[in-house]
Amino acid sequence: MAVSAITTSLQWNALRNGTFLTASVLVALIVLPILSIFFLALNPVENIWPHLYNTVLPYYIEETLTLLFLVACGTLLLGVSTAWLVATCRFPGRAIFQWILLLPLAMPAYVVAYAYTDLLEASGPVQQIMRQVFGWQSVHDYYFPEIRSMGGAVLVLTLVLYPYVYMLARSAFSEQSNRMFECSRILGKSTLEVFFTISIPMARPAIAIGLAFALMETLNDFGTVDYFAVHTLTAGIVDVWLGMGNIGGAAQIASVLLLFVATLLFIERFGRKDRKYYETNNGLNQPPVFILKGWRKYAAVTACLLPVLLGFVVPIAILGDYSIRYFDVTWNADFKVHAFNSLALSLTAAIAATALALFLAYSVRLVPTKFLQALSWTSGLGYAVPGAVLAIGIIVPFAWIDNSVDAIARSYFNTSTGLLLTGGIFAIIFAYTVRFLTISRGAIDSSLSKISPSMDMAARSLGNSATRTLVKFHLPLMKKGLATGIIVVFVDCMKELPATLILRPFNFDTLATSVYEFASDELIEMAALGSLMIVAVGLIPVLLLNRTVSSSNSS
Repeated sequence: MAVSAITTSLQWNALRNGTFLTASVLVALIVLPILSIFFLALNPVENIWPHLYNTVLPYYIEETLTLLFLVACGTLLLGVSTAWLVATCRFPGRAIFQWILLLPLAMPAYVVAYAYTDLLEASGPVQQIMRQVFGWQSVHDYYFPEIRSMGGAVLVLTLVLYPYVYMLARSAFSEQSNRMFECSRILGKSTLEVFFTISIPMARPAIAIGLAFALMETLNDFGTVDYFAVHTLTAGIVDVWLGMGNIGGAAQIASVLLLFVATLLFIERFGRKDRKYYETNNGLNQPPVFILKGWRKYAAVTACLLPVLLGFVVPIAILGDYSIRYFDVTWNADFKVHAFNSLALSLTAAIAATALALFLAYSVRLVPTKFLQALSWTSGLGYAVPGAVLAIGIIVPFAWIDNSVDAIARSYFNTSTGLLLTGGIFAIIFAYTVRFLTISRGAIDSSLSKISPSMDMAARSLGNSATRTLVKFHLPLMKKGLATGIIVVFVDCMKELPATLILRPFNFDTLATSVYEFASDELIEMAALGSLMIVAVGLIPVLLLNRTVSSSNSS
């Protein structure tokens, strides 16, 4: 018995050493594009930092902070309220709302922006009907909110991004025990008091993760803010890079953007600090049930219906109308190729990102050193870098590696290796993995943190290796987190545009790139069918995610 224990201890120590080294190498590769961006920022060909600082940079920061604050308020309001309603309350249509509230997650924000602009602008059907009904002759006869504004950008981004908060908050609310709520009700607490004093504090880690995802996605959005003339840091990066042709200046603004995401990650981590709840006897602990009657049930239906209508049904109706009318023009053989390319790239990147996130999270659990924790945290900064700038950060070192390998092959073997890294799809998959690693890592961290450390110690005392402990004990308990990580990354990869445009090989297109080429010219009718294809493919994993979460909650 003593020999077995010593052997197991040696195996664990060896595994920890190997884990530390492997994790360090992987994180170094992940942060390589970010380091490349900092190198470009510190060594620009033409230093325009003083000009940026004295002119547009303060305005970019102000617009970015305003957008972040308003989107945070909107996503928290919609995500938390709807998650609590469907998880703990009973009202008509609750079972349907559980899954349809996830539908806007499949919608690209810039496509929704184009759809609402087509609907609400002065020449759109809404204002045309208003002028006919009230007899107005021109737009000067009445006031109508300008859709191409900060308010329009906040509306679109909130409608598209609230599912991040809803998904994780709903899972957290569903796992809460009814016993605490019963005790609170016995002590005279009202339903609202139970919500604010028990439900929200216990679900705060999941809510913090969902909010961080939504805000980081807001930081990375370009299509919506550009179309609505909101001058955020991301819009400034693209303007400096493409408009002024200064990659170094764009990298300098990107470095400021990294400070924003570092702050968001710190706030998210601080929000989860010392707020861990280990679930036991899950089969006996059911979530609380509040039966809504009278006006309350109608208010609940309205609260759950509006986000779906505005964030999914209305844009789909507009895109569907255009798709039918222009079907003969837009439907061709290239769609199948584009769909396959999108599906293959997204699925590969989602699996890679989730597997890497699982390895890093479990590495920190096995070797909880501050250095490894810092490395793991740093690996999530790629989500802050806009896709276009991240692509530049990948091209620079990858091109150097390709050229170096090719030079060696020519010198010693008199042959050319070509572009091994930048000439195929590897660079795109690598960019997707770096870009969305934070999403899968957050979902896995949320699940792994609920597993008591005593389980690891018990497994080790019984002679189980770290790998066997992970496979046999942890993974079954983490299936919701794993599913969430894969699904959300998959959907985001389907919608990713800038990195794909820059890193794609010649004659290689995805649904996102084909849609953008039409949408950027405001040809929404030509982009409609491709947009619907992105949504349709994205809906499949969203529905599977809902099924996984629902079956797990009911078990």
